[in-house]
Amino acid sequence: MLDVYSTINSVSQNFSLPSAPPLPPPSSPPTVSRYELQKRRDWNTFGLYLRNHKPPLILSRCSGANILEFLKYLDQFGKTKVHNCSCPFFGDPHPPAQCNCPLKQAWGSLDALIGRLRAAFEENGGRTETNPFGARAVRLYLKEVRDTQAKARGIAYEKKKRRNIKQRISTNYCDKSLRR
Repeated sequence: MLDVYSTINSVSQNFSLPSAPPLPPPSSPPTVSRYELQKRRDWNTFGLYLRNHKPPLILSRCSGANILEFLKYLDQFGKTKVHNCSCPFFGDPHPPAQCNCPLKQAWGSLDALIGRLRAAFEENGGRTETNPFGARAVRLYLKEVRDTQAKARGIAYEKKKRRNIKQRISTNYCDKSLRR
């Protein structure tokens, strides 16, 4: 049987073709960041949720209510203990014993998820004005989850205040003078 590869090689050795510049080595595919991989995985998970929903939903008909339903569905996979108001450990950041309070998704995880899904929605052709992940109901739900989880742990959530430049300079000056 005739070997095509060796035939082509022998033919090319017998004929001299004008030499072309050497081809650059094949470049490695662009590396995708961890954020991009997570965003794609989240987007695919949401698409799967829409397809498995009864009745199936299509993205263009999704509303903030559907997003809230998705977030509540995700709670079953949560790992954060959120104490009920009736729990004796409600408000205790370090409970001394176990309790039967539910495990839920942590507020920070939900907030990051919504941010990634918002970006993915727009990258996949959605308009900012119609983005269901940016709906007012979703923002209010996230705020409620944050406040509820903070109270259940006994830790008040406060926004970090930015110090202005003059305060930073004077603090650095004081720190340096104390070291002498």
